[in-house]
Amino acid sequence: MQVFLTGATGYIGSAVLDAMIKGGHQVTALARDPEKAERLAGAGATPLVGELGTPRTYVSAAKAAEAVVHAALNGTSRGIAVEKQALDTMLGAQTEASQADGRARVFIYTSGVWVLGQTARAADETAPLDPPPHTAWRPSHEDAVLSAFSASLRTVVVRPGIVYGGGRGIVAELIKDALNGLIRVVGPGKNRWPCVYDRDLGDLYVRILESPTAAGIIHASDEADERVMDIAEAIAEHVPQRPDIRSVPMTEARKQLGTYADALALDQKVRSPKARALGWTPTQSGVIHSVARLVEEYRNSQRERS
Repeated sequence: MQVFLTGATGYIGSAVLDAMIKGGHQVTALARDPEKAERLAGAGATPLVGELGTPRTYVSAAKAAEAVVHAALNGTSRGIAVEKQALDTMLGAQTEASQADGRARVFIYTSGVWVLGQTARAADETAPLDPPPHTAWRPSHEDAVLSAFSASLRTVVVRPGIVYGGGRGIVAELIKDALNGLIRVVGPGKNRWPCVYDRDLGDLYVRILESPTAAGIIHASDEADERVMDIAEAIAEHVPQRPDIRSVPMTEARKQLGTYADALALDQKVRSPKARALGWTPTQSGVIHSVARLVEEYRNSQRERS
């Protein structure tokens, strides 16, 4: 399938790109500059230099593609507005192209499980939303994607858990802290993180792409229900010198991290029945049982960057 991918050099996007190339799909990937374009070409994609905030640089690619996968996240102050403009552009381009040639299209949007807020019970795709301030903007973007569904445009919202693996992401930051002698846990650490291995997540995107009936909201979690302090303790046991583990009070964490602190402190149990119905089975059953592998992946990533 011909795929247009945003965010291909990012954490989730790079895993998606790798899985799609391995799956035999042709991927055109948006790159902000020639250096990133060169990296994408080396990964097997056809790079397109452009900016998410400048639709004219990629609207033709979105029209030409059979599927669009949006995995980019703009971290600037204009990020929310830029993403909404990009969604409108890409969804409009796909609808227009489908009307012109009669071929169905697919749009996959990357959201996240934080939109669920605290989940006292295990939350599947039908659970109500209660996003913390850090992700309060996401539900309206999800709605824009879901409401664009039609007979000729299959739309999907993927909500990954906290992604781990490959030496990047939130768990990798804990490993980095452990190697430096001090792990900081936001709050008491009794909260559970729904997590997913990066390669497993990439595999799910391919399954969604290739499954004609996959639509709507799809969660991506390994369902291990691991508590954050237990993750920190497991990491501490797998580094050369045991680090101190410090629980950072929420008031202090909010001063340092802002709204991000409350997102990290969410207690969540997330289930992924729609993903599993596609035949998706995570190869990694949680962070704790994968720590030795994750520490090695982190070290390899550091060597590659040095």
